[in-house]
Amino acid sequence: MALYSASVEYGLHCLLYLVDASGSAKASSNDLAEFQGISSSYVAKLFTQLKTAGLVRAIEGAQGGYQLARRADDITVLDVVEALDGEKPLFQCREIRRQCALFDSSPPNWATKGLCGIHAVMREAEIQMKRSLAQHTLADLSQRVDRKAPKTFSIDVNAWFEGRRASKSRRQST
Repeated sequence: MALYSASVEYGLHCLLYLVDASGSAKASSNDLAEFQGISSSYVAKLFTQLKTAGLVRAIEGAQGGYQLARRADDITVLDVVEALDGEKPLFQCREIRRQCALFDSSPPNWATKGLCGIHAVMREAEIQMKRSLAQHTLADLSQRVDRKAPKTFSIDVNAWFEGRRASKSRRQST
């Protein structure tokens, strides 16, 4: 079972298409959904959550869409994770240390005093994971994609979204 839902992956991929140097990139949830090959209602739900978290803003009107609400280097992966999946713990301690057969009906104080050792290790791992997610931003992820993809990829992406905007403009003017 995955710790984080597919919403995080889809949300991050969609947000990457809103990253640009000028900070003015925008796209509709329908266009982002079509570009990613996923349901437009699903992407609309994701962007409602991202907007509520203050990570994107909606631009109204015919040429509207969603735009990053902050600079890409000010939005961390942890911000997106928490916006889409909430702050769920990595581990939920069930305090089974209290149920040892040797304890009869009541465990001794030494056995239950303080944080469970297993829980402590898991909590430390969660803290380190969140720290790592907080160190990576949308700008970092975008740069990773740029380094990996052919130089023409960003040109092709921009052309695809621009073609969608132009198509909408033509339909509205007729």
